[in-house]
Amino acid sequence: MTFTLSATLPFDLIQYGDEFVSMAAVHECSVGAEAAGFWSGTVTDHPVPSYRWLDNGGHYAQDPFVMLSMVATVTQRLRVQTNIIVLPYRNPFITARAVSSLDAFSAGRVVLGLGAGYLKPEYKALGVDFDSRNDLMDEYMQAMKLAWTGEDFSFEGTGYTAVGNRVRPTPVQKPHPPLLVGGNSKRALRRTVELGDAWHPFIVPKMVTDTAKTANISSDQDLLDAIAYMQDHSAKVGREIPPKVICTSTFTMTADWSAQEAIDHYGHLQSLGISGSGATVQTDNRAEWCDQIRRFGEEVISKLD
Repeated sequence: MTFTLSATLPFDLIQYGDEFVSMAAVHECSVGAEAAGFWSGTVTDHPVPSYRWLDNGGHYAQDPFVMLSMVATVTQRLRVQTNIIVLPYRNPFITARAVSSLDAFSAGRVVLGLGAGYLKPEYKALGVDFDSRNDLMDEYMQAMKLAWTGEDFSFEGTGYTAVGNRVRPTPVQKPHPPLLVGGNSKRALRRTVELGDAWHPFIVPKMVTDTAKTANISSDQDLLDAIAYMQDHSAKVGREIPPKVICTSTFTMTADWSAQEAIDHYGHLQSLGISGSGATVQTDNRAEWCDQIRRFGEEVISKLD
């Protein structure tokens, strides 16, 4: 089994100015990640986060489709991945169109990580009902799949109606780009089985999930329990092959990081039945980011199966 690795692209680090918020950064970091052998480069999604969240460890985010379009322009093989897009924030057909366009023009390189999100103030600012987010998530995934067929479709949604609409060009990837479903709850696991291609867990210490009000996935046993739950639900709904598990970033390159530690870490994830993960560089300058990514490719990616 090939273990895929994503690189967290650093364009959200606005505190360092042009080091990461510039076309030079887009070019150098994207090309560097591709040359190192990463499967994908990822960006996240927070269009209008609250100051309270930002001032307590949160982060800014660029528009994901703008950023990934630029990444796709300067690369040839690197997949362009949302990690994640908060699906209920946007009308599903707006998202379906963005995905179709990007997949068509990137020659089939989109990976769509998507989730229901957890920031109530951001939902409020965007005029979307926070308490309906899980229902909207399921609904929007179904709506997008219809749009991606390229055929005329009708769909009755929450506050919108499609009656004989059509979206073309369709995505290059058929029937659509891989859908990596984020979320640690049992509902998210069921959603993965019923509507997704892979589960995209957020593995963090319990105190972080308590603060973010998300279900806890922080240990091997948590992961194994979740995988078993998906296998059971797959059997219930008649899905022959349960979804893969592709984690978000689980390893951070600090100034003194160890290649062997990274290799052992990813090997351990593989032993649990996980098909992919990601890596993040902790730095305040672009040159070091590119150096660390290059070293990771030479000393880690080249050693993994």
